[in-house]
Amino acid sequence: MATVSLTLDEIFDLAKKTLLANGCDDETASILADLIMKAERDGSLSHGLFRLPAYVTGLKSGKINGKARPEIKKISSSVIKVLGNNCLAPMVLNKSIPELVNAAKANGVAVLAITNSHHMAAMWPETETIAEQGLVAFACTSYKPAVAPAGAIKALFGTNPISFAWPRKNNTPVVYDMATASMAMGEVQVAKREGHKVPLGTGLNKDGKETTEPGEIADGGVLLPFGGYKGSGIAMMVELLAGALVGDNFSFETAQKDNNDGGPPSGGEFILAISPDKLSNTDWDKHSSVFFEKMKSMGDVRLPGERRHKNRLDTGPRNINEELVNKIKSLS
Repeated sequence: MATVSLTLDEIFDLAKKTLLANGCDDETASILADLIMKAERDGSLSHGLFRLPAYVTGLKSGKINGKARPEIKKISSSVIKVLGNNCLAPMVLNKSIPELVNAAKANGVAVLAITNSHHMAAMWPETETIAEQGLVAFACTSYKPAVAPAGAIKALFGTNPISFAWPRKNNTPVVYDMATASMAMGEVQVAKREGHKVPLGTGLNKDGKETTEPGEIADGGVLLPFGGYKGSGIAMMVELLAGALVGDNFSFETAQKDNNDGGPPSGGEFILAISPDKLSNTDWDKHSSVFFEKMKSMGDVRLPGERRHKNRLDTGPRNINEELVNKIKSLS
């Protein structure tokens, strides 16, 4: 695979230039370009520049409004509703997370219910941002159907990612961000592009047979939930939290309403923030540190988020797929 070397600044500039050329205003382009750069920096390749052509597709079709701003409404002291107005989710989160953080610090717990925004990014940016403010965070969102419930061979669930972050004083948060599918669809698509096989159990082909060929899963096949019926249950939970509870669509309803241009569909997101300072009657940070140290002492154990945080320390250039870079350049 041919690659080109780009600095982090060059990645940001490439993304921002492309977004500005395709209908984003300066603030929206800057917010999303920064997120894309950070994904590349941290090694989250399936959510970096790889996503940019899909964002452009949604902007060009008019499905995404690159100049819109979300409407934020406080329902109560600890419940915040956000109408996305077809914004890109990073713009919605940039405007609404500070409100959530303030509410959780004041009340001990707060909920952010987002509707009508377009999410195709990683989820660790929102939960990690919240945890950096000393709060425990949980977030989830749905998508169009890509995952079959346990026992089925047709898709009903989205890849339905969940993210959890635990704050640590004087240290980086412990953060995980995972699809409730056996593998994120973005990772399957990257494997297809780069010619890699995927593990057996990742998904089924169009005939409902297990396959290790990512193209057979991405093109007419279906992903499987991780852990069989256990992952299927968690994926169902995400549908309910990010759909019915926040007042947005289930994945199958999203598919019925989407224009299928390849860009991220409109959908909902559920985010919960909890203040351990208000909830715990112990030194929660010291207590949790003992737990994490116990985990680390048990062998080759890596805390969630450690690899990304280690990658982050390297501020040098990144090797980016040359075909992808040329495709992005052609979009602007």
